[in-house]
Amino acid sequence: MKALWKGGISFGLVNIPVRLYSGAVAHRIDLDMVRKKDQCAIQYVRICKKDGKEVPWDEIAKGYRKENGDYVILDKSDFEKAMPEKTQMIEIFEFVLEDEIPSQYLEKPYIVEPDKSAAKTYALLREALKKSGKVGLAKFVLRSAEHLGILKVEDNAILLIQIRFDQDLRDPNEAKIPTDIKIQKKELDMAMTIIDQLTEKFEPEKYKDTYKDELMKLINKKAAAAKGKKTTEKEEPKPRAKKTKDDDDLLAQLKASLEAIKN
Repeated sequence: MKALWKGGISFGLVNIPVRLYSGAVAHRIDLDMVRKKDQCAIQYVRICKKDGKEVPWDEIAKGYRKENGDYVILDKSDFEKAMPEKTQMIEIFEFVLEDEIPSQYLEKPYIVEPDKSAAKTYALLREALKKSGKVGLAKFVLRSAEHLGILKVEDNAILLIQIRFDQDLRDPNEAKIPTDIKIQKKELDMAMTIIDQLTEKFEPEKYKDTYKDELMKLINKKAAAAKGKKTTEKEEPKPRAKKTKDDDDLLAQLKASLEAIKN
């Protein structure tokens, strides 16, 4: 793994030199934009909306559009002035209970690895977090932007979980959420039975992202077909949800769901 950040954790007057590694890996298939008829690759160009001419990079600036349509042009020094003070420190400023942080705030995980010289102070913070049952709320600067995060213990490692600022979250009340719906006792009891029937211990290793594998199978199949090769693989029909006679009958749908689970 390649470290994407080097610095330290500030814990009171204690400084713990650490490195950050991304705690997640994106599994994507790289696809290019091409013209369908001749597979010509698409190239993006920067075109001026007024005269239709291509604009070279050295003539391009960033601008904020005002209500009257005019722009305020910003240069490199403007961004530097607004940028948070660059620091190589993950500064813990509070300790909180993890259960107090709603899930919608959690954003991105990082693995925190101590410098060789900081093994003892790293272990001290880890054991203190474990014993307290709390997480450290911290601020840090990464890629020229200030972030909020929590430091928590997972097995023997300290993880830094980047969390969203409150101002970045939308209020769920902006959506049309039903609040005055009456649920019959039979419906609720049956829904609870379905939950009980499908309740298992959470084992994340059981769940795989199959989309990439299925897409690669399809790509290989189409590539083979283009070369005139025959594929012996049979397409399995995708399972469909059973429809009840009356789709509006919630109770009937719940009963059908229970039958499907039993079978």
